[in-house]
Amino acid sequence: MKSSLMMALGLLAGLVGCSSHPPIQTARHVDLQRFMGDWYVIANIPTLIETGAFNAMESYRLDEDGTIATTFTFREGGFDGTEKTYHPTGFVVDKASNAVWGMQFLWPFTADYRIVFVDDDYSQTIIGRIKRDYVWIMARTPTIPEDEYQGLLDMIAAQGYDITQVQKVPQRWDYTTS
Repeated sequence: MKSSLMMALGLLAGLVGCSSHPPIQTARHVDLQRFMGDWYVIANIPTLIETGAFNAMESYRLDEDGTIATTFTFREGGFDGTEKTYHPTGFVVDKASNAVWGMQFLWPFTADYRIVFVDDDYSQTIIGRIKRDYVWIMARTPTIPEDEYQGLLDMIAAQGYDITQVQKVPQRWDYTTS
């Protein structure tokens, strides 16, 4: 009896610990051609490789086969740090909205990638994941006004993210490297 009760309490604790968030909402429709190009990472909940990133930028190109050639670059540890470059391949999973992608850094593993928001002029976007473990605020410019940043943070919070984990990514493009 005691072990059954302990097991039931353990299961209950596990269920209580499960996310009670509704499904993450995505943009209704993403025009892939307009979405392509360069996006500066304004802020994020960083992945392991992004911790300490400066001048982070994600670039997308739609290939003829429908995949999305992606280039992610940043400087490691400072504006003059070593440049790091990654080339994952994106592919649209939800063709009705074009807002749900898979992102493949290493075959056969695919990461969840969701365009949560893109503004009407395709100048700002939020990329999220179902697990709500990572998020990216990106823009076509290296900085955005603080009130717009706060509005994007509010959208992230409404999706169930812990915005205390969001970190601004330092952006400075007025330097030269040797």
